[in-house]
Amino acid sequence: MQPTRTNPERSEATRTALLDAARALFVAHGYGDTATPAVCAAAGMTRGALYHHFVDKRDLFHAVVAREAQAVAAEIEAAAPANLPADQALLAGGDAYLEAMAVPGRARLLLVEGPAALGREAMQALDAANAEGTLRAGLAAAGVKGVDLDVLTGWLSAAFDRAALDLQEGRDATAVRRTLRWLLGRILPSGAPPARSSRRPRA
Repeated sequence: MQPTRTNPERSEATRTALLDAARALFVAHGYGDTATPAVCAAAGMTRGALYHHFVDKRDLFHAVVAREAQAVAAEIEAAAPANLPADQALLAGGDAYLEAMAVPGRARLLLVEGPAALGREAMQALDAANAEGTLRAGLAAAGVKGVDLDVLTGWLSAAFDRAALDLQEGRDATAVRRTLRWLLGRILPSGAPPARSSRRPRA
């Protein structure tokens, strides 16, 4: 016999079901062509349940995108533990970003639908709190000096985003990963060539 769930647990389960259903529909149909009644039907929830957790469709979409961004940041942080030398942590984090962005639908949500539906300012805030924030911290920890770190972080973040889109569109994964590691290797103060990645690209 399963234990009875508490009200907070039931509430969180409802929210998760709505987010999961919304994610699938946003990936399949895009933000503009996804309606909240379809999300409720897919989740097996009432519209009242949806509007209890989210103000409107935009709020729901923001929560979906934020969850994706947090998942990417978590994978980067897991790949670059505190005991790893700073330069190697930066390289490992770059590999982890591309690996995380290879999750089906994630690049579309974060790099295509997100900016179109939420706007640049909202997406920049999410980036700064997640993957872009870890990138800036990694550059600082690796001792990158002589440039504006905010500007450099923005440029590198854009390069990583383009790489993720290239992978989604079928560009050679080995070439993309090798090129980004080369780029990071040129930025590192040591100037040492980056070690080869041990990560295998997702199919």
